[in-house]
Amino acid sequence: GKRKDMAGGEYIGLKECGAAPNCFCSTDSIEDSPDTNIPPFKWDTSKLSSRQDAFQQLHEVVKAYQPGQSNIDGGGFNIVTFDPEAGYIYVQFESLKNGYVDDLEFAVINKEDNVVQVRSASRLGYLDFGVNAKRINYLANALREKGWDAP
Repeated sequence: GKRKDMAGGEYIGLKECGAAPNCFCSTDSIEDSPDTNIPPFKWDTSKLSSRQDAFQQLHEVVKAYQPGQSNIDGGGFNIVTFDPEAGYIYVQFESLKNGYVDDLEFAVINKEDNVVQVRSASRLGYLDFGVNAKRINYLANALREKGWDAP
């Protein structure tokens, strides 16, 4: 569905990253944005029969996230939106020292498949010192342990 960014602009799906290296998004074009494009996550349809079940499991994985791992997200996180019916999760992560906030989104764009699009981005600045990549990798590893295809 349609969402609004921080400035109030509407967009469908997940917002593109742009040129900054502090963002990764599975809906960015690999041809136009090879540095920010990442593969989407896919749940195992033999283990999870519905989008709601998949997002419930994804929610549990996010809730089990360990702030401070790899020296990132020491300020904790807040699950702002959890809508398993729509297939959407929005989480805010905070750095320990400076209070910088990063946004993480998971969304099903095509309601007919088992693909979850992913976006993790810093709100401010240009560099993130690998924080968004570490966060995505941590969550992808946890999902792979549950049978997801999360490269």
